[in-house]
Amino acid sequence: MSTAMTKAEREAFLAGVHVGVLSLAEPRRAPLTVPIWYRYTPGGELAFMTGRDSRKGRLLGVGTRVALCAQTEHAPYKYVSVDGVVTAIDAADVERDTRPMAHRYLGREVGDQYVLALAEETETSILVHVRPERWSSVDYAKQFGGRPVASA
Repeated sequence: MSTAMTKAEREAFLAGVHVGVLSLAEPRRAPLTVPIWYRYTPGGELAFMTGRDSRKGRLLGVGTRVALCAQTEHAPYKYVSVDGVVTAIDAADVERDTRPMAHRYLGREVGDQYVLALAEETETSILVHVRPERWSSVDYAKQFGGRPVASA
């Protein structure tokens, strides 16, 4: 039985709350690979924030190719990996971008505390938009009929 996800399954999975692992090329070094918070709406673009002057912020530009992988942490494992191109980079807005992302990952109360604690850093944050072009996915639950898999 195939473990690949359908288009609808992979888009729904990517739209869920997962920490993504972003990779992008870095001249004269191995690719930069870092965990990030992101948002995705099925059929749309992927978006994430970073500091404008951070290492990844300096590597990103419109047209930059990136890859992102999101996965489950427990068996039976699932993952979705996309690669695509940066289509736009905007100044991040605290109320439009930062607070909703913090709420998504931390909940309302802790998310608000996070935004307050990082108020100075968020002033130089950018919002990066990526158009997914290639997808790969696996859902091992399909192989095991959705049953939990014992872990070592």
